[in-house]
Amino acid sequence: MKLNFCSLSSGSSGNCYYIGNEFYGILIDAGISATSIRKFLKDIGISMQTIMGVMITHNHIDHIRGLEVLTRKNSLPAFTTRKIWESILTLQKKISLDCIREISLQQKFHLAGFDIEAFPVYHDAPETIGFHICAGDKKITIATDLGHICQTAALYIKEANLLVIESNYDEEMLVNGNYPYYLKSRIKSDHGHLGNYQTSVFLADIFNDNLSHICLAHLSKNNNTPEKALQTLQQTFSERGIILKSQQRISILNRNVPTEMIRLVE
Repeated sequence: MKLNFCSLSSGSSGNCYYIGNEFYGILIDAGISATSIRKFLKDIGISMQTIMGVMITHNHIDHIRGLEVLTRKNSLPAFTTRKIWESILTLQKKISLDCIREISLQQKFHLAGFDIEAFPVYHDAPETIGFHICAGDKKITIATDLGHICQTAALYIKEANLLVIESNYDEEMLVNGNYPYYLKSRIKSDHGHLGNYQTSVFLADIFNDNLSHICLAHLSKNNNTPEKALQTLQQTFSERGIILKSQQRISILNRNVPTEMIRLVE
């Protein structure tokens, strides 16, 4: 079975990821407009009719901007926990109630040919989750919007063949930047975001031969650059003596346009 991944958008302006197989697909988050989602899917050769559902990580607008329209106009089922649903419905009151699907943490469910599990991550929202998606022996883990990596999240991350993980800010750029002190503190907190160095050290600790693709995600527009995120990771790997094998790749996910499709084959 095939397991394909494409980032449609990744960053504080909006987040949406596509995961698919030969027949169907799912979305992780809908943080850009429904119009943009449909356009980007068409651009990568994916029909909206093949999308079987959208998984929502939390209630921040850069993860749910297009959700209301997707449920009303496309009748797309949307999956998240009860606590996250409660927080979303106070913000987007026109979501089609027929499309609401409640899931539980660390309880596997099946959709579109995938086995999917939600796991907890720590962020400044009423509840935030990551997703672990399996197709046969191939596994994708998506973990963004988290201030630190707890033991539970680490278990799912370590299982991934393709990992989408946050590398939100460069530590020096954030400290020396123009954000007010309270916002800098929020970003750096255990319920904020992961910085380049935090992410790089964690990846060096858990790096293994089964991890074929590392996708650095949710880069800050004001406190990071793709070059800094990649340089920090490469430097940390070099210091640890980690050398990528020929099939292993590092990608930086673009803020505004789809990436190339990454294809995992069982």
